[in-house]
Amino acid sequence: MGKLKIGVIGCGTIAKYRHLPEYDANPEVELVAVCDLEPERAEAYAEQYGAKALTDYNELLQIEELDAVSVCLPNYLHAPVTIDALNAGKHVLCEKPMATSREEAEQMIEAAAQNGKKLMIGHNQRFVAAHKKAKELISSGAIGKIYSFRTAFGHAGPEGWSVDGRDSWFFRKSEAFIGAMGDLGVHKTDLLRFLLGEEITEVGSFVETLAKEDTDIDDNAVCILKSESGIIGTLAASWSYYHADNSTIIYGEKGILRLEEDPEFSLIAQYTDGEVVKYELDKIQTNDAGGQHSSHVIDAFVRSVVNNEEPPVNGEEGMKSLNVVLAALESSETKVIVNTKETIALLQ
Repeated sequence: MGKLKIGVIGCGTIAKYRHLPEYDANPEVELVAVCDLEPERAEAYAEQYGAKALTDYNELLQIEELDAVSVCLPNYLHAPVTIDALNAGKHVLCEKPMATSREEAEQMIEAAAQNGKKLMIGHNQRFVAAHKKAKELISSGAIGKIYSFRTAFGHAGPEGWSVDGRDSWFFRKSEAFIGAMGDLGVHKTDLLRFLLGEEITEVGSFVETLAKEDTDIDDNAVCILKSESGIIGTLAASWSYYHADNSTIIYGEKGILRLEEDPEFSLIAQYTDGEVVKYELDKIQTNDAGGQHSSHVIDAFVRSVVNNEEPPVNGEEGMKSLNVVLAALESSETKVIVNTKETIALLQ
């Protein structure tokens, strides 16, 4: 089999720092085409990576040799463009959140199945070294029964890194659908499901606009979550943390796991017998100079296509993580605890 021929739809920041360079670094990949509504942007990346520049994604999908695409577009376009790509016979890696509704997510999953193509959602927190090690410790019973957790993902907001700054689609509800909770919170709902190995079944939340002016998109969210077995904890997502926080703490009967909380040790295990184990693992990915730049998402997607394996974060997994975010929105609007059990049952 020759190299996997890839197209990238959308040339914003996530494509610049993740998809394009990581595809380029993968020896099994050939970047064939890039697409963006801004011709200059598409042409610049096409020249950099030796690809064809396009402004119409339908033209990109008509390239017969193309095997797979990354969908790196505003949230409201994730579902329709992904479905078009799957129907065109391409495997798809779609950025998160995968869709703006359960119905859209279901349609994406159905399109992948009908066309016999891979669909993967770009949840990168599962691939962070500290999170993978924590999953091992939890699964082995090292910290015993899990009682509680708290997790947060916050930074100063998209205007600091989005290619369009404050004029970005992130601040337009018609295009973003949801703000900090969709941008950051969905990463943490996926991480919690991964770490705990069970679904979130009840959600209570406040999802508010507090820090950003001239927008109706949410910039702060705090949620209380309950899992199938009764584990309870909190999730916070924010575009007003001027010192970034991407930490998670898991509280168990035999100890506590502190993930990405310490600047030097990405995982610290504190056991009830007094033992403390500090793990100096790969740092969480960042756009900063000198930081960890591999999300591992692109490599995992490529492996799933090349080896004809199920992607580690397939459409069903993406939908279950989205489901928690949708429940949080519903709870914030109705001011009641939302039970997700019925929706989860439909996804089994």
